[in-house]
Amino acid sequence: MTDLDIAEVAHRAGVPASTLRFYEEKGLITSIGRRGLRRQYDPGVLERLALIAAGRTAGFSLDEIARMFAPDGQPRIDRQMLAAKAEELDRTIRELGVLRDSLRHAAACPAPSHMECSTFRRLLRVVASGAVAVPRKRAPKPRAPKPP
Repeated sequence: MTDLDIAEVAHRAGVPASTLRFYEEKGLITSIGRRGLRRQYDPGVLERLALIAAGRTAGFSLDEIARMFAPDGQPRIDRQMLAAKAEELDRTIRELGVLRDSLRHAAACPAPSHMECSTFRRLLRVVASGAVAVPRKRAPKPRAPKPP
């Protein structure tokens, strides 16, 4: 396979070129040169971008993902880090399950007011205590502009 220019990599990876440039600034990927003004990449960058996307989907930061690559660019994935992230996801799933069930109860609660519902008031105490984390809003993923 021949080298790929930035537009082709962006298209195949499903990310905007600005994301590729940002990943390059962060040291996550490396271009192999330029053809005119366009960066060129080895076709192996697509696999690397897939690993980055998988890490982002799992909730790893870009710095954590960067540590998953050896200096030569080959994957060096710390299994303990994966296990710790899986435990974190399990906690999040449990907490979100509690929130989901509570919202379903509140939506169908027969009490005249939610503040008269003992289950709803118990949920308020649990959330106020910090026992259930409030989900963080994530910034939306950048998307390529749609053609006119």
